[in-house]
Amino acid sequence: MLTCLRVSSFAIIESLEVELEPGLNVVTGETGAGKSILVDALELVLGARGRPEVVRTGAEQAEVEALFDVSDAPAVRAQVAEAGLGETAGEELLVRRVVQAGGRTRAYVNGRLATAAQLADIAGELADISSQHEHHMLVDPSTHAGYLDAFAELGELRAACATQYEALSHATLALEAARAEAAGRGEREDLLRFQIAEIDEMGLAAGEEAPLREERERLRHAHRLASVAGAAEDALYARDASVSEELARIAAEVTDAARLDRSLEEVATQLDAARAQVEEAARELGRYARGVTADPDRLAEIDERLDRLGRLKRKYGGSVEAVLEHRARAGAELERLEHHEERIAALEREHAQAYERAARAARELSTKRKAAATKLATAMSKELGSLGMGGAKIVVDVAQIEGGRGDLVVDGARLTPSGIDRVEFLIAPNKGEEARPLRKIASGGELSRAMLAVKRVLAAHGPGGLYVFDEVDAGVGGAVAEVIGRKLRDVARHHQVVCITHLPQIAVFADAHYRVRKDVTGGRTRSAIDKLGAADRLEEIARMLGGLKVSPKTRAAAAEMLKDARA
Repeated sequence: MLTCLRVSSFAIIESLEVELEPGLNVVTGETGAGKSILVDALELVLGARGRPEVVRTGAEQAEVEALFDVSDAPAVRAQVAEAGLGETAGEELLVRRVVQAGGRTRAYVNGRLATAAQLADIAGELADISSQHEHHMLVDPSTHAGYLDAFAELGELRAACATQYEALSHATLALEAARAEAAGRGEREDLLRFQIAEIDEMGLAAGEEAPLREERERLRHAHRLASVAGAAEDALYARDASVSEELARIAAEVTDAARLDRSLEEVATQLDAARAQVEEAARELGRYARGVTADPDRLAEIDERLDRLGRLKRKYGGSVEAVLEHRARAGAELERLEHHEERIAALEREHAQAYERAARAARELSTKRKAAATKLATAMSKELGSLGMGGAKIVVDVAQIEGGRGDLVVDGARLTPSGIDRVEFLIAPNKGEEARPLRKIASGGELSRAMLAVKRVLAAHGPGGLYVFDEVDAGVGGAVAEVIGRKLRDVARHHQVVCITHLPQIAVFADAHYRVRKDVTGGRTRSAIDKLGAADRLEEIARMLGGLKVSPKTRAAAAEMLKDARA
């Protein structure tokens, strides 16, 4: 629901803000006051092409902001979040569009920059506009199947069709992949067997590379390591006047001194412990020196294994772990290929079952659509008759979608998540004329009334929180205008409606009435809008009845019309 629309520097609007109500919002005013400019502004903020000529003369940019209450529109909130445009704060959605005088445009959703495509996707769920410039939603054939399904209450069957389509798509891809894999099976099996044998021959173990490299370094430098360790043992313990002997002498002297001063006892103990540690280190160095021996054969063996391991790593992933993971994958793939016939047979059975389920759902959906299409067309044609288009006839055309190469096909028709049908609303405005698509009707008034008829029939089902009607009253008056007003009120029980009208017979049914006025100040024309209270509304209805001169009789007639509308 649109709660607030703010417009600045847009055409003859300098600055305007209007808060709309639930139900039927009617906008009236004298010709040229700028009523339809409000629709133009709303179309702009919902994604229409921004033209530099909409920028008010002397202004740098035009700006339109629309605040929507999306508390009852979870699909919109999810769309906004999925598009990365942030969470809707307090279940409100702010859309802002800026057009600069040079023609450059910007769109913002919840304060974040949005692309034209993102704005168009969101706008389709926010509002449905029928005006002389734009005819959204219902003139888009891609939406018609959704309307027919809503009318016939086929939502669950359509969802089931989408589920079965998804399952069939997955089954088709799996079968095609298996067949493609089997096509080069012989060469692939030979390659996998070679790779597996090459890896298995090495007898790899995870984590073996680092110890091998350490051992290789030790063997390469065995002579130097033995020499260093032996010399260290000699200096620390084996020779005369070794470090150990010197420490023993010093420790003995300090121990004697400690008899004279007990504070030296701890130092004497530390010196004795140091001597013991030096002797232990010397013995360990001696064992190491005697254990390190050159082994050219073992060194060559290690060099060869590391070299082979390096080649495997370069071929299969860069580490021993990656080589082992490749071995596991190759083994699993080889097992699949060796049992490809059984696997393909199983996938073919799964595919056939998935196809049968999808085809059954699509056929059932198509049959019910065709049965409901006549009922929907009759109901909409009846509505058109009551709207002064008695000769008009609606046709709901349900035809198969033509299948092509690479498509999933059911009974020669292309299968889609929404079935095998192309649904389109056609209209013959007058008897004897051929029914044509709604989007090809020339008369804006006829199209707006056709939209009203469709929305009246589908009032409880159609998408979009806001319906906007401009020109719905073109070329009608009297009793037909009153019927249009009542039907607009009926639609407004399910959706917020904004109607631009010049007929009092329609305006009296409003839940909220707004008057657009045009002022000239300082040589500049400005358009403004006022929400009318009871007294001002009576005067506006009287003006619409009697013209510029409002008499007591026209006021009385206006009061009577307002009373009848409330009855």
